[in-house]
Amino acid sequence: MADHNPVLQPNECSSTLFQTIAAPASVVWALVSDFENPQRYKPFVRSCRIIDGQANQVGCLRRVDVASGLPASYSIERLEILDHDQRIFGFSIVSGDHRLSNYRSIMSLHPNGGDETVVVETYVIDAAEANTKEETCAFVDTIVKLNLRTLSRVAEDLAGKAQQQV
Repeated sequence: MADHNPVLQPNECSSTLFQTIAAPASVVWALVSDFENPQRYKPFVRSCRIIDGQANQVGCLRRVDVASGLPASYSIERLEILDHDQRIFGFSIVSGDHRLSNYRSIMSLHPNGGDETVVVETYVIDAAEANTKEETCAFVDTIVKLNLRTLSRVAEDLAGKAQQQV
């Protein structure tokens, strides 16, 4: 089971966010589990490519190029967990030109009735040097919430198109 109750170090902050999506878990999982293509539902990702290891294999590294206008241009991220049976996905940020130090995220998907999925995402991050823990978490919460809302919209659109083809 995904660990959505991390033990925090004194310099870390964490948040757990929820998103209910009107789409089957299989549709949502197809988006979330594709480590090589986060731009399908993460609006701040301009492009992504695997730079080490085999795509969608635990331990592989991806380079994520970020949309202009953000206080970063790229991030190097490692796939930590990819459990297709339990629908658990996790990654960490290992480097980049940003202040997201020691960022770790875990996401789990939970079917909620026939065509609805609850996504739970928990992250842990070191508080940025120039910010408080609260400011750091507020910044990251904003990004994660936007990603989850976009995931919802994309998954619901895919599910709707699949339903129309039936």
